[in-house]
Amino acid sequence: MAVLLPMFPLQVVVYPNEKVPLHIFEERYKQLIADCETDQIPFGVPTYLDGKMEYGTELTLEKVVNRHPNGSLDVVCRGQRVFRIDDFFNPYPGKLYAGADVTYRADMGEGDRELRRQCFELIQKLFMLIDAKTYDWFEDFTSYTFAHVVGFSVKQEYQMLTFPKEDDRLQFMILHLNTTIPVVNEMNRTRKMIQMNGHFRNYDPLDFKEFKLN
Repeated sequence: MAVLLPMFPLQVVVYPNEKVPLHIFEERYKQLIADCETDQIPFGVPTYLDGKMEYGTELTLEKVVNRHPNGSLDVVCRGQRVFRIDDFFNPYPGKLYAGADVTYRADMGEGDRELRRQCFELIQKLFMLIDAKTYDWFEDFTSYTFAHVVGFSVKQEYQMLTFPKEDDRLQFMILHLNTTIPVVNEMNRTRKMIQMNGHFRNYDPLDFKEFKLN
């Protein structure tokens, strides 16, 4: 069944359970945040990409962090459910902001444990290559947990959002990591070669005893 949801379109992808800080300065979105505070309503962030909007994520307002003298706000929100837009209204009836009829999508399955482990190990390998913080294995890891930090483009992040099955999202990320890690490896090797250029290097001596000129 379609639900009428206030809309805050952005050129980003938001995932379920993601913490989202937002700076609110437009009048229409200041009105939206006021309605969220007063009526305890959620709102949607559909991804605006290539002039289109189809999928997005429902957000709930967690906290207004700052209220600035000029009326702008700093807020923290939390991603909830993925939705698909059925119909879009600009503006939302009686409001400054837009709205849409949406259908919420159920995420299917927690993901195969072996796929999750394979994906997690590849993420650890990537993080070690780029000198980023690594993590111990933990049971609540999902494809969404590191989706913003594995080098996806916005289009790839959005494509992953559209997959209802966790196994499909994990396989999508594994394919990306298996492509990306060799590239990062080669970049690191090239960087080391450039850094060595012009410096004194200690070469291993070669043994020419068995060498013969044909």
